[in-house]
Amino acid sequence: MSTPIIKVLIVEDDPLISKRYQMILSKDEQIECVGRASSGYEGTMLAALNKPDIILMDIELEDKQAGLRATTEILNYMPGVKVVMLTVCETDDTVFRAFELGATNYLLKNMPADAILQAVKDAYYDRSSLHANIAGKITREFKRIKTTEDSLLHNFYIFTQLTPTELEVLELLMKDYTRQEICELRYVEQSTLKSQINSILKKFNKNSVQEIVPVLRELHIPEILSQRKGKK
Repeated sequence: MSTPIIKVLIVEDDPLISKRYQMILSKDEQIECVGRASSGYEGTMLAALNKPDIILMDIELEDKQAGLRATTEILNYMPGVKVVMLTVCETDDTVFRAFELGATNYLLKNMPADAILQAVKDAYYDRSSLHANIAGKITREFKRIKTTEDSLLHNFYIFTQLTPTELEVLELLMKDYTRQEICELRYVEQSTLKSQINSILKKFNKNSVQEIVPVLRELHIPEILSQRKGKK
């Protein structure tokens, strides 16, 4: 079976950065750059014309929110596309907003070539939702605001560290399925589910699911999970 070609659209208003990304992508035989846009409007048009698998989307284009607006428009009529946001300095509000809109990941613009290529492939193959740059950013933010263990930012960070299996289990728990029902839906034994739930509780440092669910609902995690499921 032949390896699929991953079609990537670059939306970046700095021509030097855009050209660098195009050169990096061109060195991988599995990736094809199908276009470069310099504004949110142009990016939206090229997405409709070229139907990329992945879009590398700058947040600040013609204005500070242009990338987020373009992401919204694109995902409204192309829900299967994966959007990886490009930025030089991300804030927690922007992180939450982008994921709420359906973005798959973030990349700092000065990331090395191998990290950029890996991010494209991870997005295409639905692997790890966040990379180390965002984890590091959130960790630094903890120190800056002296976050408490129960802060929303802290819990959002932990959520991004869950495995795909743990995310599936957590989604069903947030929908109020019983453990028996989850076992039947996922075709697993009670002991297996218990182990998976214990792993989730350990990551959140909680004693019960009831302590986790309200916080994740406040973060709109059920909506985020639903959006991702709808794009698969």
